Amino acid sequence: MIPTRMHQFLHNALPDLIWKNRLIKDGPFRFLEFGPLDVDRLQRLGIKVDRLGPRLVSCMWNEDSSVEIGGFLVVDNLAMGQPSMGGTRMLPDITPDCIHNLARGMTLKNAAADLPFGGGKSGIVRPENLSKKERYAVIKGFGQLLRRYKKIYIPGPDVGTNDSDMKTFAIENGLNNVVSKPADMGGNRIDELGGAASGIVVATKALLEHLPRLKQLPQFKNLVIPKPSDLDILIQGFGAVGANVARLFHEYDQDNCPVIKGISDENGYLLNSDGLPWKQLFDMWKESATVTQKYFHDHVLHKKHPDLNRMVFSNSCNNLLTESAFCLIPASPVFNYLDVDTSTNPAMTTDRMGTWQIIVEGANTYSPNPTRKAERKRMERHVYRDKGVLIATDYLVNSGGVIYAAHERIIPTPDHLLIPKNILGNSSAIDGWLEKNRDEFEMLAERRRKAAVEKLETVIRRNMKELIDGLCKDADSLPCEIAEQISVQRIATMEKSRTARDIMENAPTIGVDKSMTDAACLLIDAHVPIVNVISEKGKLVGIVTNWDITQAMASNLSMDSPLTRVMTADVITNHPDATIIDCIRKLEHHEISAMPIVEEDKVVGFISGDILARRTLFRLLQTMK
Repeated sequence: MIPTRMHQFLHNALPDLIWKNRLIKDGPFRFLEFGPLDVDRLQRLGIKVDRLGPRLVSCMWNEDSSVEIGGFLVVDNLAMGQPSMGGTRMLPDITPDCIHNLARGMTLKNAAADLPFGGGKSGIVRPENLSKKERYAVIKGFGQLLRRYKKIYIPGPDVGTNDSDMKTFAIENGLNNVVSKPADMGGNRIDELGGAASGIVVATKALLEHLPRLKQLPQFKNLVIPKPSDLDILIQGFGAVGANVARLFHEYDQDNCPVIKGISDENGYLLNSDGLPWKQLFDMWKESATVTQKYFHDHVLHKKHPDLNRMVFSNSCNNLLTESAFCLIPASPVFNYLDVDTSTNPAMTTDRMGTWQIIVEGANTYSPNPTRKAERKRMERHVYRDKGVLIATDYLVNSGGVIYAAHERIIPTPDHLLIPKNILGNSSAIDGWLEKNRDEFEMLAERRRKAAVEKLETVIRRNMKELIDGLCKDADSLPCEIAEQISVQRIATMEKSRTARDIMENAPTIGVDKSMTDAACLLIDAHVPIVNVISEKGKLVGIVTNWDITQAMASNLSMDSPLTRVMTADVITNHPDATIIDCIRKLEHHEISAMPIVEEDKVVGFISGDILARRTLFRLLQTMK
């Protein structure tokens, strides 16, 4: 059944007519799909169409399930490559605009990481009080819903889901249709290995190398950069990302370990100027998920720990942001960890924030919402420009997870290690098959991990250099603006390289000896704007459009008239290797809505304004001509 919250939200947002006309039924599965031309419908869902997307928004659920199974998928765009890639979030209050924000973040993150995948995200509306058995049913059921979109979207773990859930998805849809699988499936295990945390560690170390160049800017003229071993760090959110950040900082370079000065979780925060026992805290986190309150009471307060006088504990977790350190790492899933006032309900206001020199964002904070983007710029003007705190934007630094995940596709699974189709969906049969191939999968997983590590180091170091380059080049710019420029420029470059062959659709053809009636029927049956008229040898000799039929009927021409009386013989065409921008210019110059794509006198497809709107980022290309 559709989740109660989802049902209420959709019925409040969408008129009955949309439900009647747009609901897709596939057995027990239900889908409401919207694209970039559905501007008003998406606005009702809280999503604003812009130059980057979205390409697809799907509201989906299982009508017949005994437990509530449903949620949303947003494929933002496929400019960097197909399919899109992004995690599946599972929370009670999931909405389409929330998933769109995250999908846009994935668009920018995949571009920043220079990965050949578009940006996408999905979200499960989690019912309350799920038993373990019911939770498994929800994950499995949502995987079945995602099967419809496996050509354009690959899920991974996100808040509320984990690597084991990805195994469930893989059992339903195949190994190549999910990432961050366990090692016994050849996966890179993002959570276990700390993929996102790896990117943050690399970014922080790279920033220390490039920071001296910022001294040319007035707000950084007195910047004092510590040695790596003297670097002190606050981690907001000691979870899957934050805890692994602490671990990896120490494993990355044991001779130059920074000081983990403070951490927070949902129960409070811990602070010790001399450094916290990160290893003990990390082990506690693996065992019990939250550590601050438990560690203070069990290991400090009641045991009269020698650090008692130097250790600070507060059950107000947000107050960690009033403390000072050289580096703050926000790793808690909070969009606005910082703002200038309380109007957006931030974790902390800038008038109470501690003294920091850099912020390296471990949590996803980006939003395409114009209001939120304005709020972000307002915050950065105060923090970066007035206070002299460099902010390394989330998708430039925390893309380690998606880099790890992407290599499960970049290094493909060999055919002989693909799950046999006859056992897909059969957990016990698949477990037995995986066990037989365990050694090969583990070798594949290690090969993918090594390639991901190399890619991560290269691309995130480059991002930090480009961020500093951009800020030094334009003193009036903000970090969020330079970060977006870096990603959008890569997206535009990829989009410019795409050709008509990449986006064209099949073009129906009709013999020149046919009648106007035949052409009219073909236009209706194929749902296309043009029909291509060809000779006996298959050469294009003309086209027929809806307008041609209308003109003929207005002239009282018989419907049995030959096509030579109706068709346009002087046809504007393009070739398959023509760029998207060339197609746009040709349609605009000749003031036509569609044209055939011809190769060696044969029609191989067609391009139209509608196709460009649905399948390309033509708005982006138009602004960058």
